[in-house]
Amino acid sequence: MKRVLLKLSGEALAGEKKTGFDEATCISVANQVKQLSEEGVQVAIVIGGGNFWRGRSSNTIDRVRADQIGMLATVMNCIYVSEIFRYVGMKTKIFTPFVLGAMTELFSKEAAQESLSNGAVIFLAGGTGHPYFSTDTATALRAIELECDMIMMARAVDGVYDSDPKLNPAAKKYDTVSYQELLDKKLAILDLTATVMCMENKIPLLVFSLGEENGIVKNGNGTITGTVVTVQ
Repeated sequence: MKRVLLKLSGEALAGEKKTGFDEATCISVANQVKQLSEEGVQVAIVIGGGNFWRGRSSNTIDRVRADQIGMLATVMNCIYVSEIFRYVGMKTKIFTPFVLGAMTELFSKEAAQESLSNGAVIFLAGGTGHPYFSTDTATALRAIELECDMIMMARAVDGVYDSDPKLNPAAKKYDTVSYQELLDKKLAILDLTATVMCMENKIPLLVFSLGEENGIVKNGNGTITGTVVTVQ
């Protein structure tokens, strides 16, 4: 693979604390991405905001405002994790779909691709910039725009199951599953919009555990420990 989009769970980055950041986890992620980058893989990153904000569960705040707070949560995550990447010796660039002073750069395909070509890891913060779209949708959109070979989704769960393994100890894990099966079986790994976008644009998805030792490197190098979601 030449170029991947890595989707990180905000909750997974928080570790056992469930909120904020677990620095050791973030440093581990940074060192693994650094290894992939040194092997010639260009990496773009989207981070969810769930370690700070779950506004959709509240009925007291307008949905648009809640989604805007969520966008800003992803910006905080990207700024923090970007600094951890710099700490381990990597070049980074943070893009947002809206102007945010001097903290980030306004996203454009050309600028993002140039940064990737120059060896930087890019962080794609702020979602799509619009309410009613999740970071899943932002992940699919940016992967398509940047012509990524694959989306790598690092989650708290180590793959795609036929039911929630936290609730059902007998849940079956898939080695491979198609996007059409995700839709047919209502396996909500991605939201509906993102699933259809990835399927129509033929972007494969790899779902694996962020907690697995060296999981980003192993899965990025083809030693698949999670689930591959295929385009057919």
